[in-house]
Amino acid sequence: MKKTVIASLIVMMALGIGVIFASVDETGNGAPSGSHFNLNLIGVPQDKDAVIDSGNRIFVLLGANCKIMLTEGDFAVLDGNGTDGYASFRLPSPDPTNSGTTEYSVFARVVGKPTDAIGTIRTEADKLTGEHIVSVDVLSLQRTKQPKFENVSRQLLYIWADIDGDGDIDRVPLFDSRLQNYLWNYDNNGLKVVQLRFYYDVSTIVPADPEPVV
Repeated sequence: MKKTVIASLIVMMALGIGVIFASVDETGNGAPSGSHFNLNLIGVPQDKDAVIDSGNRIFVLLGANCKIMLTEGDFAVLDGNGTDGYASFRLPSPDPTNSGTTEYSVFARVVGKPTDAIGTIRTEADKLTGEHIVSVDVLSLQRTKQPKFENVSRQLLYIWADIDGDGDIDRVPLFDSRLQNYLWNYDNNGLKVVQLRFYYDVSTIVPADPEPVV
């Protein structure tokens, strides 16, 4: 049953970090209603062969690290076999002008067998000089008794780092020309399934906080 959110703007405290998104109909699992693209990150044991021709899924080893390389374009899994430590995913530029308002939003939840494991996804990229940049704002993921989707656009669609050397943390959207070789560094840490939903018609306002909470 849908619950209509009665407000023009809703301030969410997502993992301790504030984001704002336009009023939408919310489903019982915490996600908005509307058209979206699904991406599942599935943890598999090392001795299991991953089926990689399976659509919107990326397989990773349980308890291992996988670097999901990001390229710009329509949503698609380009390499779904991350059991070798690397995978590839294509998604549109979320905020081409770095206005702080995304053109779509991403929500996440963890499902599968209950576990105390906490996985993380950190957005990374390289400067044009080759220096590697790691976001100070990391997404933490944990299975709860009643898993619900949370807005994680801030962590997955931006890098938070001092890229100009002035000592301040900058908000840099995916595919900003100041950086290259964008990726999500996913530490699985035993999670069975992480569900990501990219909602085409839901915008998120991401303030340019000088010191993001991490």
